[in-house]
Parts: sequence; structure tokens; C-alpha cells
Amino acid sequence: MDTKKKNWLVTAVLFCVFVAYTAVVKFVDVGVGLDGTALGLSTINHACEKMFPFKSFWYDLTEYLGYAALGVCLAFALLGLVQLIKGRSLKKVDKEIWILAGFYVVVIAFYVLFEKLIINYRPVILDEGLEASYPSSHTVLAACVYISAFFMFMKYVKNKTLLACLQGLCVLAAVLTIVGRLFSGVHWVSDIVGGLLLSAALIHGFLVAIKAK
Repeated sequence: MDTKKKNWLVTAVLFCVFVAYTAVVKFVDVGVGLDGTALGLSTINHACEKMFPFKSFWYDLTEYLGYAALGVCLAFALLGLVQLIKGRSLKKVDKEIWILAGFYVVVIAFYVLFEKLIINYRPVILDEGLEASYPSSHTVLAACVYISAFFMFMKYVKNKTLLACLQGLCVLAAVLTIVGRLFSGVHWVSDIVGGLLLSAALIHGFLVAIKAK
């Protein structure tokens, strides 16, 4: 088996791990969550809920970091648009931009899927009432957008100092969002782990696609 096939196989395995974990969250140790809803892995989730009650500071911080992630998406979209306008052809847009666009579409598709396919509801009720919690959408958004940007900057930022700063900010933003989502108390810990597993599969697939272009 060549390296390319092995890399795609690893991506497939990571997705299988996510699917298996999702089944565990759905069917193992099912207890009662907020408002009488079903909650998988309830013992560990309730234990962590007591450790990390709702904190508005961390919630607000992760919300802003989520908006910043959307700004990163917009920046790369504008880069692709500039290339399209200048080149007057879809072929003039870098393949990396097209792959990134496809990656964003897949991330959005998973978000829509799990808004309909409810695994767990959030442990707190915010402005919109009961909301889906699994997998943590902010965890997936931050990990996928900031980590993909980390690698995209390697192609488009030539100044080494600026590159190091931007990559450092990407890592910081991703870590703060993921940790902040846990500290904010708006997700069950199982749902943050699920977000990390899904992100690992998606990011690995993105990197394999970039390498294989």
C-alpha cells in the first residue's frame, strides 16, 4: 500500500473512532440530563459538571474566538475571490483554496447533521432554550479553522517572523476555545471530547488532501 492510501486509511480509521465513540455516548451509562433529557456517559458528565459550572467569562471569550474563526474563513474566501478576479478563471484559484473551501463545507455539513441528530443536549439553558451539545461545535470550529489556517499560512506568509506570530495565534486561539468551552460549563465533557475526535479526523483528511493535490 502506497503512502497516499495509508494516509487516507488513517483518516478513515479516525472517522471510525469518532463514530464508535458517538455510539458510546449515545447508548452507554444513559442517565438524566437537563430538563429530563437523556444523557450518555452520565456519571462522568455529571462529575465534570460539578467541577466546571457555568462561567460567563469563558463563555463570552469562546464566543468571540468563534467569531474570529469565522473571520479567518472569510479572509481565505476573499483571497480566493481576489485570485478569481485577477485570473478571470476558476483554474487560477490555488488548489489549496479549493481544498480549504471543500473542508469548510464538510465542517458545516457535520454541524447541520448534529443539529438534527441530537446525541446530547447542553447542560445549561441559554437564550435559545435546549440546544444540541454533541459534538461541541465551537471545539470543531476552532480546531478545524485555526489548525487548517496554521498550515495555510505556511504557503501564503513568507515573512518568517510574521508566520511564527500568526501560527502562534492560531494555536493559542484553538487551545483557548477548547479549554474555555470546558471551563464555561456549556458542554458536557463527553461532547468536547467528541468534538476533538471529529476535528482530528477532519483535519487529518484536510492535510492528506493538501499533500495529495
